[in-house]
Amino acid sequence: MADNSSNNEYWAANIRIIKICLVIWALVSFGFGILLRPLLMGIPVGGTDLGFWFAQQGSILVFLALIFFYAWYVNRLDKKFGVEE
Repeated sequence: MADNSSNNEYWAANIRIIKICLVIWALVSFGFGILLRPLLMGIPVGGTDLGFWFAQQGSILVFLALIFFYAWYVNRLDKKFGVEE
């Protein structure tokens, strides 16, 4: 029974971090790149406006950062629950 509880805690923490990463990714890609673009048009970045930058490059960079963060976090989570490779 204790093993099942530990397993449930592990997967709850894993699903929680997945949800957080997906919300951040959606906010950056859809929110900043599409919905908030009119508000970000006045901020110049690299010869274009910030909204366009998020739509074209910023969301990709944030996605890559989220991948590395998720891998780091799950490795730490695996060690905590004793399921590391």
